[in-house]
Amino acid sequence: MPKMKSKSGAAKRFRALGSGKFKRSHAFMRHILTKKSTKRKRQLRGMETVNASDHKAISRMLPYA
Repeated sequence: MPKMKSKSGAAKRFRALGSGKFKRSHAFMRHILTKKSTKRKRQLRGMETVNASDHKAISRMLPYA
């Protein structure tokens, strides 16, 4: 049987952690940054873990992650 393909959009957005969880970046950090406060922009930096309710869907999209 051939290898399964990952959903390329999901592969760009999520990375698997060693614990089996997934990490993702925050939204709202691409443009229109002048009206956002410095505190808000600082808190949007970095990565966050994906909610457990979405874990099943993401693991289906990334079969080898």
